[in-house]
Amino acid sequence: MNMMQRLALTAATSLVFTTAAFAEIVSETVEYTVDGDSFTGYMVYDDDVEGERPGILVVHEWWGHNEFVRSQAERLAKEGYTAFALDMYGTGKLAEHPDDAKKLMQATMGDKQALEARFREAMSILQDHETVDESRIAAQGYCFGGAVVLNMARLGLDLDGVVSLHGSLGSDIQPEQGAVTARILAYTGGADPFVPVEQVTGFVSEMTKAGADLSLTVFPGVKHSFTSKAADATSEKFGLPMAYNEEAANRAWEGTMAFYQDIFAQ
Repeated sequence: MNMMQRLALTAATSLVFTTAAFAEIVSETVEYTVDGDSFTGYMVYDDDVEGERPGILVVHEWWGHNEFVRSQAERLAKEGYTAFALDMYGTGKLAEHPDDAKKLMQATMGDKQALEARFREAMSILQDHETVDESRIAAQGYCFGGAVVLNMARLGLDLDGVVSLHGSLGSDIQPEQGAVTARILAYTGGADPFVPVEQVTGFVSEMTKAGADLSLTVFPGVKHSFTSKAADATSEKFGLPMAYNEEAANRAWEGTMAFYQDIFAQ
């Protein structure tokens, strides 16, 4: 797919903003459409920060656009960024059971044109926001969202950087040499069966062949969803191999903040 084809994927968007303020942070619920389907995102920024600042797209886990991804956007806003927690599934599409989450994830990942169109539309909305410097954009994702942002980097989207947190590292999208222009930061758990060591080594090989700028951290003994405090309860309820890890979560956050300071300073 060439660049003109990819640009054509993005449909005209109808936006509805609902604004709320708490402390110094302003939040906006953004209702928009992509190819006739409805989506609901969450824009957050610090109104006390003067002028335009970098924008960061935040992509949710396989459960869908929920409170966790909105809380991560709010943390980024408190760091001085404008964050847009986008919606990859569609308005109201949330899963409470892993089987339903898997179906939503597979349906979305299986339609690569829709996947790219949805991400591009959210990226355009963020770039058009009055607080954002459209030339400084990054993306971070969790679980399913980590896979999404890595695929957008593979497709060569104009992002300064992407951050994957316990996201799938494998993909059937194989970038050519020089295609990946975004810098990549990835964090994964060494005891995460969803991201086995073979996938990690394959990812490193893939990015090396593509000439990508990659930084990868593997936390020994750490399981899937290590940034989510709800992971322990979810594990107990459904018998899933996941667990919150405070040290890994804190190190990943601090590393991500340092990564953004570096890429946006250039």
